[in-house]
Amino acid sequence: MKAIEDLAGKGYTVLLEVFSIEAVQQMVDIIRLANRQGAAFRQTADLFAIRRVMAEIPALQQLVLTPALLDWVKTLGGKEHFLVKSIYFDKPGASNWFVAWHQDLTISVDRKHAVPHFGPWTVKQEQFAVQPPVEILENMITFRIHLDDTDENNGALKVIPGSHLKQVHRADTINRDEETICAVPAGSIMVMKPLLMHASGRTTNHRNRRVLHLEFSSMALPEPLQWAEYLPLNN
Repeated sequence: MKAIEDLAGKGYTVLLEVFSIEAVQQMVDIIRLANRQGAAFRQTADLFAIRRVMAEIPALQQLVLTPALLDWVKTLGGKEHFLVKSIYFDKPGASNWFVAWHQDLTISVDRKHAVPHFGPWTVKQEQFAVQPPVEILENMITFRIHLDDTDENNGALKVIPGSHLKQVHRADTINRDEETICAVPAGSIMVMKPLLMHASGRTTNHRNRRVLHLEFSSMALPEPLQWAEYLPLNN
């Protein structure tokens, strides 16, 4: 299957039209009507984000974790995968927000505790994040559900295909000639490996870029660490 080959070789693939436009609008409406108070919500002129969005807005679970999406998680990740992180991002049309080249090197856990090969740590607003051993990152898979048509003009991800195969490495070692822009239509999903080198630019066409970012793993963490967010998948 091409999606499996692309994810393994390039570090990403795009799954087209997993959700209907009607389903996308339902997601947008539920998020818009949610109470935006609390530590999980972050709002600035350039970005609105909700951490642990599946827990903060439980009504999203039925709309997002559909049989079609869960089939793709099992196909591309594995039958034992479960949800370990969910974030909603909204980069407004007038936003100057951009993200420099990086890999996703940290996971969210429930506490800070000295565990061999875990570190460095960051703690923000009672959220604990740590860089785990590379085998945990290699096991993970990220689904980015796009709620808007996204291209190079409104912050679509730029990636270096195959960079996930180099494990952890510095952004200044990448070959920018290999840069690829991942345009994704609304209702479609960009699936990627956390070690894929990626970045995003500023919005230039005054259109939003709204994304539901879901991370899945099948690995338990060494005690006493636990995933900060855990949701088993039933299908």
